[in-house]
Amino acid sequence: MNANKATTLNTKSVGALLKDWMSLVGIAILIVVFSIISYAKFGAQYFLTWSNWKNILLQSSTVAIVALGQSIMLLTGNFDLSLGRMVCLTSCVGATLMVNHSMAPGLAILIMFAIGLAVGAVNGLMVAYVGVPAMIATLGTQYICYGLAKLITQAVPIPNMPEGIMFLGRGYLFKTIPFCVILMLAVYIIAQFVTSKTRVGRNLYAVGGSREAAFFSGINVKGYQFGTFLLGSVLATFGGLVLMSRLNSVAVTNGQNYEFDAVIGSIIGGVSLAGGKGRVIGTMFGCIFLNTLFNGFSQMGVDPFVQDVLKGIVLVLAVTLDVASNKKKS
Repeated sequence: MNANKATTLNTKSVGALLKDWMSLVGIAILIVVFSIISYAKFGAQYFLTWSNWKNILLQSSTVAIVALGQSIMLLTGNFDLSLGRMVCLTSCVGATLMVNHSMAPGLAILIMFAIGLAVGAVNGLMVAYVGVPAMIATLGTQYICYGLAKLITQAVPIPNMPEGIMFLGRGYLFKTIPFCVILMLAVYIIAQFVTSKTRVGRNLYAVGGSREAAFFSGINVKGYQFGTFLLGSVLATFGGLVLMSRLNSVAVTNGQNYEFDAVIGSIIGGVSLAGGKGRVIGTMFGCIFLNTLFNGFSQMGVDPFVQDVLKGIVLVLAVTLDVASNKKKS
């Protein structure tokens, strides 16, 4: 009897561990598979090189910074569909001010964050205090952000960002490690500490687990929900700043589909759509998994349009597995 209980507990523990870190397991599997395919196809190793992995980490960094905000919102049972267009709007505003109007980068960046916070505040007020469903509220602000970005730039790309911000996306530590990857690691380490080791983090999980129970425990549920939308907007603006620096240009396509990549990365990383479950550090690995997968597909010569179809399949599979897992537990 005791042996059976111990076996059951061990099985559950292993299952929980795999769910929490399945993105890391997935990355390891992809490395093995694509390394073999690369050698078989080209007769040399192109996938498992520092040059290729530097590109994967560079592409992952901006998405992962935005996805962090999404994952923290998911912990409270919400999500934000406007994050990608918020990246677009704030970077378009910043580029217009810095390049077209020769504004000092520091002041332009402050205005970028002010606009991002304003959008986040609107989302937070509608969802937390008015009661508008998150999907409707943030879908509306997504269109508003995109429309404003096109109005500001007339849909014309803005190249040649100021030298003062270039180190964010193009700088290197010890001439080897991209600075934006360091920024990604830094924000995730801080977020993981806050969510796992502080009262604020415990309250976030409580709000996502049961809003009613959290309310009766004395937690300011609406305040926490509102705060996560503000944090999401700050991280989206920061991600947009890093992206415009890395690309050395801004267009209305900046941040396109980031909100969905953020959801996929969060779920693959073990953060549940149901709220109150998962580790935010897993989201970073989820984003790296996603970029590793499509980097491998590109090396294999898979058509980019087919890759869009595959990304949709990955999203559906990730959500389905998350829902099935929650049903099984309940």
